[in-house]
Amino acid sequence: MPAASNAAVLDRFHSAVNSGDPEVIAKAVDELVAPDLLFHAPVPMGVTGAEALKRVWEVLLRAFPDLHVAVEETIAEGDKVVCRNTVTGTHRGEYRGLPPTGKSVVYGEIFIFRFADGRITELRGVVDVLTQLRQLGALPS
Repeated sequence: MPAASNAAVLDRFHSAVNSGDPEVIAKAVDELVAPDLLFHAPVPMGVTGAEALKRVWEVLLRAFPDLHVAVEETIAEGDKVVCRNTVTGTHRGEYRGLPPTGKSVVYGEIFIFRFADGRITELRGVVDVLTQLRQLGALPS
């Protein structure tokens, strides 16, 4: 049953993320993510672990206040859960140096979460930032 309970933890995390409320997300990170999270992503924010994950969501919600993560597919096995998501949002705030454009984005991502003792301890992901930046007009199509 650990795989099923890990998937349930991830469902709770996605529910918090989709609330759009930075406080709800921060509380979910505190509850569901190990403080020393191994976050395998380029996060140039001067912080690591769970704090880096909180910062990522702060940046994303400032840029895309209506950001929504639709989980399309989940595979849970052992101590890992993999999910393929479709992300949507409207560019209403500064993002990667781009002023707000009002444009909508739709892009894919795949994440692998590793769990220990019911908490997320490691995170690896691939986000289709190329599609996202093209939709914002930052790169040619």
